[in-house]
Amino acid sequence: MIPYHKNLTARGYRALIFSGDHDMCVPFTGSEAWTRSLGYEIIDEWRKWQVDGQVSGFIQGYNNNLTFLTVKIDINTISILLCMFSSGHDFDIVAKKVTGYIQMARNKTIEDVGEDLLQIIVAKLPALTFASAACVSRSWNCVCGRVLSRPKFSSACSTKPTLEAAFEEVANKVLSEPIRPQFAIACVNHFSMQQAKRLMTAKLSSKVPFIIGTSAGLIGRDAISGEFNENEQGMMLTVGYAPGLKVKSISLVQEPQPFMIDQFIADIKEFSTSISGCPSPSAIMMFGRAEGLMNVMEKLDNAMAPETVIVGACHFHCKQVTFAAAYALVFVMDRNKPPGGAGETRFHAVLSRGLSPTGPTFKVVSVEVFDDEDLGQWGLDLTGVREGTPGTFDRSKFPLEYIGVTKRRIRDIVQKEAKWTTSFSFYYIIDDDIENDEFLYVSNLGIEVGDTYQYYYEDSSTIRSSVDSVSKFLRSFKKRSANGSDKSEVCGGLLFTSYSRGEQFLGKENPDGNAFLESFPGVTLAGATCDEEIGRGYLATQESQEPQSARACLHRCSAVYFIISYTP
Repeated sequence: MIPYHKNLTARGYRALIFSGDHDMCVPFTGSEAWTRSLGYEIIDEWRKWQVDGQVSGFIQGYNNNLTFLTVKIDINTISILLCMFSSGHDFDIVAKKVTGYIQMARNKTIEDVGEDLLQIIVAKLPALTFASAACVSRSWNCVCGRVLSRPKFSSACSTKPTLEAAFEEVANKVLSEPIRPQFAIACVNHFSMQQAKRLMTAKLSSKVPFIIGTSAGLIGRDAISGEFNENEQGMMLTVGYAPGLKVKSISLVQEPQPFMIDQFIADIKEFSTSISGCPSPSAIMMFGRAEGLMNVMEKLDNAMAPETVIVGACHFHCKQVTFAAAYALVFVMDRNKPPGGAGETRFHAVLSRGLSPTGPTFKVVSVEVFDDEDLGQWGLDLTGVREGTPGTFDRSKFPLEYIGVTKRRIRDIVQKEAKWTTSFSFYYIIDDDIENDEFLYVSNLGIEVGDTYQYYYEDSSTIRSSVDSVSKFLRSFKKRSANGSDKSEVCGGLLFTSYSRGEQFLGKENPDGNAFLESFPGVTLAGATCDEEIGRGYLATQESQEPQSARACLHRCSAVYFIISYTP
């Protein structure tokens, strides 16, 4: 703890280390010795302090705004002193208040503390102590409920060289304030996920649904400095609480082939129905590897109601359940939430694009599956014919890395009969014939004869324009809340962005994160960089680049914002 205290006091923060002199289990002499070990110079020698002529304790001052104090009182009531001191009250006023509570304590119980003051106290407690306070009595539980009456999210990143040190740093930070962890997301790069799972379970309990995985990068604020950064290694931990909702982690099982997609969707519907009475949840966060996830997302898209927001990250490698290929955090509105209690929590997804189309449209006339064991690659060998008027197409002008494929399929629609649907998917080009634009090899499966496609390339102007559109949309969101036309307030956000975006395209760090933080500087934002981004049910911020009749769920070179708002 010494490095934390030195870091904060050296930056000018006022600090009070206090101890009740009635506590024989942890006597004040130990606290005094620990304070001296910080090595700060004494600027106010040990002396008594009085209230109304009565000695109430002893005080000693150090440089860097550090004070050590003893109080003739037990540790429960001394918490009041801490809260008032940290709120900036004069010491004399604090001392008189404490003395008053000492007198009150002689004849009354802690239940007689006013609820307004009690709320101030519990609002400053760390998460574990806050949980204990909620169990003291029914009235204390009600006060704790008022403190957490709306969604709350807490997140931190650490680049410590060991998992144990990184986890301690982020866990201490995210649990330093009142929160009831309802779900958690952890990203550990260059560390053991199994060890991270054990640490998470021990800290949060096995009853809290959480996702642990690795990604190309971590996004969030440093646990110590508070700076917003993107790092390639370390640990990111985000915990969240959303009153009025239930959250569950559901795995997509693979035994070993094929994916049990139907069972996965059935599990989501069953959980949602049991909580809300509706088979489609409010939101789904998906995490998993890319192989085969395209087919999963297309089926999930058609199985869920349009109002369900789906976001997440591909190549977010998780190893929590044997034979699991992907995981979903499912958010469901609780139909049994207390009347007149929690307001409405809503989820929004906003997409920032990074690809631009070029050249003519092609129609697929032949498809063959290939599996190159030597290269470790598999996918499709396509032959396409150009549609429309023949013409020249100079592919050498663009670094063409993707094709966007429009598909027509018969799908089962939620609560309806099967019908024709149109979807849009991006495929990475593994190899192609530059001299003949009708032949190419692409990763992944799912393309059929009759599908149409167009070439796409990563475009810095598209990214820049799209980031500007997102910023404009978020500013408009904030403005509506400020002028009262929309009482919703943003409580937190998650960002899933491609590792191919950022400084190399826009010439500045964290362009996607800054687009959010400029509008909501005090709101928690965390996330991960990945290879493919999942975004469905988004609020469009610019003209769509896929066909008007189609919708993409998997994106490339994009950024997907998952935004949580609350309406009282």
